[in-house]
Amino acid sequence: MGAALPRRVLVAGTADTKGHELAYLADCVRACGLHAETIDVGTQGTPNPPTDIPRETVLGTTNSLEGDRAHRIARMGQALGRFLLTEHAAGRVQGVLGLGGSGGTELLAAGFRALPVAIPKMIVSTMASGQTQGYVGVSDLVLVPSLVDVAGLNRVLRPILRRAAAGLAGMVQVPAETVPAKDLPVVGMTMFGVTTPCVTGVRGRLEPAGWEPMVFHATGTGGKIMESLVASGTISGVIDATTTEIADELVGGVMPGGAHRMEAITRSGIPYVVSTGALDMVNFGPLDSVPQAFRHRHFHCHNAQVTLMRTTVEENRAIARFMANKLNASEHPWTVVLPAGGVSALDAPGQPFYDIEATGALHATLRAELKAGPGRTVIEYPGHINDPECSELLASAFLQLVRRTV
Repeated sequence: MGAALPRRVLVAGTADTKGHELAYLADCVRACGLHAETIDVGTQGTPNPPTDIPRETVLGTTNSLEGDRAHRIARMGQALGRFLLTEHAAGRVQGVLGLGGSGGTELLAAGFRALPVAIPKMIVSTMASGQTQGYVGVSDLVLVPSLVDVAGLNRVLRPILRRAAAGLAGMVQVPAETVPAKDLPVVGMTMFGVTTPCVTGVRGRLEPAGWEPMVFHATGTGGKIMESLVASGTISGVIDATTTEIADELVGGVMPGGAHRMEAITRSGIPYVVSTGALDMVNFGPLDSVPQAFRHRHFHCHNAQVTLMRTTVEENRAIARFMANKLNASEHPWTVVLPAGGVSALDAPGQPFYDIEATGALHATLRAELKAGPGRTVIEYPGHINDPECSELLASAFLQLVRRTV
């Protein structure tokens, strides 16, 4: 019986502008004991040196790309995604590694994101700081700061590329997790630090009931990832306790959930319990980054990098209408829980965001706008969202919906 072949890593980059750096990165992967092949995803010039997999193979044609630079990058990114999915389906790729500047990172990220979660994917990039959501999206893509531009090998870039290759090699060689013989259904839950007691209490109730809780940090990306896993069938139910991403979406914070927040869940027909956790706040970065238009508002500095702004009565009414429109459009059962005593740790007596009028407007508008009926329930809880009794109520409402949909 022959020895097993080394695991195969595809190393991608624009070989017309970064060919030597790409070849060096592949050599670093090989030095870690893996089989590496280079892929050219250049969109214009001649690759130097040539790669193991030419761009024509990725594109599926010998025709050159046309259009402006942005169009060529988009086309090549789509082609790379299709190529990688084909290789993955055939079992021919165990990890992907790339390097690039702004255009190369955009191109590679679009292709790498096509691969499933848990397939190691990494890019050494000049863009690996600041706002990276546009590159990472809802994937597990890792960005490594290159510190210097990818424009020639030097004493800074070489060790970064070596360590990136070693990191990717380590990911590839970690054994796959053994799947339990009896898989539990997954319940997705949204949480912020200010709703942690609530969600922790719900977890403690659902785990003994035979559910695997999967908690998502409600940072905009968290909600999108949760909904993508709902759409893929990974998640079998949702307790959306912390819907704060909607506040950022409507008011202009830095953690927006997107205009389609809640839609994948309401379409799916899975058990869905919703609450109003952390809708008392909109998220910004450091205090000096808050837009001038909001400078007169009521703020709380969560830490040096996160500034919270209290939502107003009118903003809460708009948030409630957004949520009601999504739920009313659903053809499936749902339950909404309204904690009258406060929706976050900051919205409680003696805390900086305690505002009975604003939270009251949120809940009153939801009560007025939601079209309740068979399988559609609005529950008013007189206490605070972080009360143990509220956790019990959310868990019980969820399990009741589960029984209804079985």
